[in-house]
Amino acid sequence: MKPFTEKVIAIIMEIPEGYVMTYGQIARQAGSPRAARQVVRVLHSMSRKYQLPWHRVINAKGEIALNDETAAIEQQLSLESEGVVVINKHVDLDTYQYNDERK
Repeated sequence: MKPFTEKVIAIIMEIPEGYVMTYGQIARQAGSPRAARQVVRVLHSMSRKYQLPWHRVINAKGEIALNDETAAIEQQLSLESEGVVVINKHVDLDTYQYNDERK
């Protein structure tokens, strides 16, 4: 496994319940600021294997960005069960964004 992928997995695993991070934020913290799409790929291919809290990752606008309506509803329900308010697939990043900025 590549170091970037390992870092992405570690960062996602550390997102606390009731908080979210963005794809780009995770990419930056993993050392590759322009690799938000790679974060999407890691989530898609490794969420089950590593039991990642995939539902805590949203886009930079604070939106649930899944095209699959069933998965989007699952993500919303998972976030809401942790106390995150989701309105029209949107999460207030000022309130719920986790900021554990790494160097």
